[in-house]
Amino acid sequence: MPKSNGLSRFIRGVKHTVRAFISTKHPVLVHIVPIRRCNLSCAYCNEYDKTSSPVPIEEMIRRIDRLAALGTSVVTISGGEPMLHPQIYEIIARIRYHGMIAGLISNGYYFQPEKILKLNDAGLDYLQISIDNVNPDEVSKKSLKVLDKKLVNLKKYAKFKVNINSVIGSGVRNPEDALVIAKRARELGFSSTVGVIHDGMGLLKPLSEREKEVYRQIKALGARSYARWNWFQDYLVEGKEYKWRCRAGARYLYICEDGLVHWCSQQRGTPGISLYEYTLEDMRREYFTEKWCAPTCTIQCVHQVAHLDAWRDPQVPPDEYKKRRIKRETIARILSVD
Repeated sequence: MPKSNGLSRFIRGVKHTVRAFISTKHPVLVHIVPIRRCNLSCAYCNEYDKTSSPVPIEEMIRRIDRLAALGTSVVTISGGEPMLHPQIYEIIARIRYHGMIAGLISNGYYFQPEKILKLNDAGLDYLQISIDNVNPDEVSKKSLKVLDKKLVNLKKYAKFKVNINSVIGSGVRNPEDALVIAKRARELGFSSTVGVIHDGMGLLKPLSEREKEVYRQIKALGARSYARWNWFQDYLVEGKEYKWRCRAGARYLYICEDGLVHWCSQQRGTPGISLYEYTLEDMRREYFTEKWCAPTCTIQCVHQVAHLDAWRDPQVPPDEYKKRRIKRETIARILSVD
């Protein structure tokens, strides 16, 4: 398995981007969960438990193979805490085996030098770590004080891209901590992003004036990042709705530990179809239909993928799409009879 490096990662990224502009008939980004368990219990998080077993490696390989068959460009491993999966390196290597870009989202606790080297060998392309505060509090233990040594390890050993994400509105004691975290990320040579916290449905939670000011200060840093296409947040921070075409379920897929396809981590259950039964017609439906939750959605990755198709293919309400599909199928049957 070839190791990831800056030049090869850039070239592969360009190829996948060009392909995404040429065709809309494949997923661009998939988040896949190999384990729901997490070593932490962050108060605002609804994406973990304390008891789940890891998905067997044979099943993870099968799911990744299926994503490759669908033409997926990027597979990001999330959780829970994915570094708890005992075969995490094999999962990453399988993604790279198929030529897909391999990403990982982690809380940062498990980046000792030997593990970073194994991630290099597996071919990891990029890593995102979320850090919530400078010192641990009752809301979160994902703290700069706890994780800084791990960040130094990554600076020294990682061959993959590292992004540090801070969150505004999570309820941590000092919102200004997010600015300290962003500056430390830049100091270490990492990219940095800032997210706006959402409720249990992925929708906007109102921010205080203090939190809004911290958000503006972080944005003013001009932090370079592969994930900086987040101007939609400027609307949400001011309490405004953002009009866009959400392509979740088509260009972006969220695959839970049970192997079901969902719009995103906050809309689990919709559509809730097995990955092995998910068809091009399912993707077409989700590509062309409006999502009720879109105007106040804060899920960064879904927004970023949607930029690729923002200029084409207007969406319609689900009922209207259903009528058009029935009409299209009726015409096809008539033509086949003739």
